Amino acid sequence: MKTSRRNFIKNSIFGTALLAFPYDSYRFDKASNDFSAGFGVCTDISNNGILANAGYTFIEEAVRNFLVPAEDEAIFQDKLSILKKSRLPVEACNSFIPGNMKSVGPAANPDEIIKFAATSFRRAKVAGVKIIVFGSGGSRSIPQDYSKELAREQFITLCRRMAPIAEEHNVVIALEPLNSKECNFINSVKEGGEIVKDVDHKSFRLMADFYHMMMENESPDSLLKYKDLLYHVHIAEKAGRSAPGVNNEDFTLYFKALKYIGYNGRISIECNWKNLKEQAGKALQTIKNQCLIS
Repeated sequence: MKTSRRNFIKNSIFGTALLAFPYDSYRFDKASNDFSAGFGVCTDISNNGILANAGYTFIEEAVRNFLVPAEDEAIFQDKLSILKKSRLPVEACNSFIPGNMKSVGPAANPDEIIKFAATSFRRAKVAGVKIIVFGSGGSRSIPQDYSKELAREQFITLCRRMAPIAEEHNVVIALEPLNSKECNFINSVKEGGEIVKDVDHKSFRLMADFYHMMMENESPDSLLKYKDLLYHVHIAEKAGRSAPGVNNEDFTLYFKALKYIGYNGRISIECNWKNLKEQAGKALQTIKNQCLIS
């Protein structure tokens, strides 16, 4: 057993951090499979019945589809009527800032974004949404020949204005690093973590998406380094951004990192579903099984 453990640590990409950690004893409670504040899926609220039956605990909707900040109040009230009938709560929302609202660059319009965000946060509080994921690659992509340093300053200034408004409505903004094929700015947990540190506000935190991390070949070490900032997690397989279990990809090192830092937040599957009803149960069980053996 000692040799097996030593070999595991030696070969682990974050083995050094585990040397002083009681790895063998740090596991799930097998009776409950408990790991986080819950498991959810990024999807339309209309799929709540499928997900409830499969064992999920929440839905992650889209800001522009569910909170509809660009629409009048009557449209939002219609969404609330749907929510009242849902078997699952909507606890997080992604797809935040539209691509035509530029966060950085010469066309940046922070006042427009702040107004859009304020409506989103106000409605999030009413709907019980706790997290707003800030990916929004189209908005934050840096225009060609524009200074990356200036873009970073613009973005941090924007987020410093946005965070207190989120706090006022009991919402946390979770900054999502995106892979470089989707966006040319904030492409790693490390880069995102440094921005979150510079924004320095309790309502502006960091998220990690295993799919984007794998696309960028980013080690789980980043999860250890920014453990105090990590607030939300997304997961999907690297191949085809498929649901967990489709290609039997191994996430155990990422789960081990989450357990090592004591992460107890939510985990959402954000993937391309071939058939949600047929795949949802297997995807959730795959995650739980890998958590048990990590």
